[in-house]
Amino acid sequence: MSLAWPSLSDLLVSPDQAAPIGLVGAPLSAGSVTPGRCDLAPAALRAVLPRVARYDIDAGRDFGAPIANLGDLALHGLTIEEATLPIRDRVVESVLKHSLTLLIGGNNAVTRPGLHAMAAACGLALEHVGLITLDAHFDMRTTADGLANGNPVRALLEDGLPGRNIVQIGLAPFANSKAMHDDALAAGNLVLTLREFERTGVAASIARAFDRLSHCPAIMVDCDIDVIDRSQFPAAPGARAGGMAARDFFAATRLLAGNPQVKVIDLTEWDPPLDHTDLSALTAGRWLAEVVAGFAART
Repeated sequence: MSLAWPSLSDLLVSPDQAAPIGLVGAPLSAGSVTPGRCDLAPAALRAVLPRVARYDIDAGRDFGAPIANLGDLALHGLTIEEATLPIRDRVVESVLKHSLTLLIGGNNAVTRPGLHAMAAACGLALEHVGLITLDAHFDMRTTADGLANGNPVRALLEDGLPGRNIVQIGLAPFANSKAMHDDALAAGNLVLTLREFERTGVAASIARAFDRLSHCPAIMVDCDIDVIDRSQFPAAPGARAGGMAARDFFAATRLLAGNPQVKVIDLTEWDPPLDHTDLSALTAGRWLAEVVAGFAART
């Protein structure tokens, strides 16, 4: 009897090998509203992959497309402004070479250069690219004092990304301000609060997001891990009690990764030292498994 354990770690290949998926580590911690060690997340994700199997018992099959491990950018000591160009350049390289790029933060400030990189690599103006966020927060803090992990959506709006090209899913009660909510609606963002997401259902919510962005040939998905209920992901500084169920987060991730319009998916705001158990790491590993399974469903 075979005791083989095909795991996600088997999928990682060197950058010079052909692979439909590229993985870029962006260990950025500068500018965090809550200081921490999100810079440790890319390494923590790779470390947990041997513990995550490739076999989906419900589908009755192994999933697995090769993932080019493009390494981690040297961002230590850099401000967000200084880190923006290196992140953008590496993601451009990956998008040009791979059907899907995974951008592993680091904090949520990596989303802005990731979206600009996707647009540049696809030869598209911001009017023709979309952004879907799974996030407890609007990320609409002011940019008056510079870039931060709390303002990438506002910064992108100021860059010229139209609000009609932004879908925000999972906004949590008692975790945002009315001013930010008002600004998001005034900009034209489609806002699906956590309660609305739960009432509508995962599949219908994601279908609504893609319908809204049907005019965008390229879409970036921002998976801010703090959207998950804090009891199910303790290592997210911004997570709240009563957040999105991890099961729903996984289902949404798989559906999002299955759409060929999606060129870049990031994972942000995971601060590994906050969880002294392995729960958060295994949840992040399962996120990658769902991405791989969703990608396999592309036609």
